Amino acid sequence: MHLSRLSLTNFRNYVRCDLDLSPSLTVVRGANAQGKTNLLEAIYYLATGESPRARTDRELINWLANEDPLPFARLEGRVEGSDELRELSIVVQVKDDRLQKEIRINGVPRRSTDLGGQLKVLLFMPEDIDLIAGSPDARRRYLDAAISQLDRRYARALSTYSRVLVQRNSLLRQLRDHYGDPQQLEFWDERLTEQGSHIVHARLATVATLHQILQDIHPRLTGGAERLHLLYRSSLPLEGANNLLAYRQLPFEAPHPELSAEGSDEPSQAGIKEVCWQQLQEHRQEEIERGMTITGPHRDDLRFLVGGVDMCVYGSRGQQRTIAIALKLAELDLIRAETGEEPILLLDDVMSELDEERRRYLLDSIHGDQQVLVTTTDLDPFDQAFLDSAATWTVDEGRIEPLAS
Repeated sequence: MHLSRLSLTNFRNYVRCDLDLSPSLTVVRGANAQGKTNLLEAIYYLATGESPRARTDRELINWLANEDPLPFARLEGRVEGSDELRELSIVVQVKDDRLQKEIRINGVPRRSTDLGGQLKVLLFMPEDIDLIAGSPDARRRYLDAAISQLDRRYARALSTYSRVLVQRNSLLRQLRDHYGDPQQLEFWDERLTEQGSHIVHARLATVATLHQILQDIHPRLTGGAERLHLLYRSSLPLEGANNLLAYRQLPFEAPHPELSAEGSDEPSQAGIKEVCWQQLQEHRQEEIERGMTITGPHRDDLRFLVGGVDMCVYGSRGQQRTIAIALKLAELDLIRAETGEEPILLLDDVMSELDEERRRYLLDSIHGDQQVLVTTTDLDPFDQAFLDSAATWTVDEGRIEPLAS
């Protein structure tokens, strides 16, 4: 799979950009704030319908376009895979001060959840270290984005769960402020447990697979000095659903259920649904008083342990950076194993962040038939053989041109 053509109109600092992309390696050089990251963001957005950087889609529209009566940004791409040719299009437009997003696949209007798998990408940015040190919300978004590219049903469940959660929380606040019959929650409880159980089940399976892959990758990056363990921390007491679960308690935190991805079987979706339903009933009065849903996948977390120490809290910057690299490489292997295809690898100015050994390991992980786009402020981190095998471009104020040899 590769993206053979990309067209941008009013996207970020690109007023107009039309590119024919190499199916293999491309290196884009440019100073900061010239459009390198914007280019990779556009490809990621076209693949997922989500931006890894923007708080709202409105930020994606070129600021000059805001002077137009109907400000808009358009992204178009041609995807060539082993099975078929696909045309993807996303238009973000402001109309009557409201943001609208139109997605088309082969000219047919579709939803964001239908984008999953149409164009598989893996984006690696320097900010990814914050995945380890940052908030649980960031780690949930990482898991959700990774799984959604492999499972469209998961993407639909996630979208439905988010909408139901908003409705349920609104009803909880109404019951708190104006009283009423708590039995009104039954309808939303059923929908929440149905979608939530699918989400948790898929996350557990993915974390378990990533953990196994990491047992080979992480020791290579640390010279065998460390062993990484993944823990899925659930807000649900899942041990009640399946006695085969193995839980660990971090020595420096209050008791909290955590599923170790090592040496344990995943609970069934039916078991998760039963526990989720029980929790909603048991905590109903508390949730009404607080006006919010306090258990479910929206409160879960992913943790990383080395030697029993939580790297999210106590890991050094070097350890966190190494885990982030290992996790991305594990995701790369996961996509290959699940789909039989090579995802497009987007490396945003990460080479300068790595030492020579880790840089070499990352480059060695790239297959010869894989499409890779690498951005950089200078070419010094790359050897000449690498550059000779690549198409090289330069970007300046949103204009991309071939780099003169």
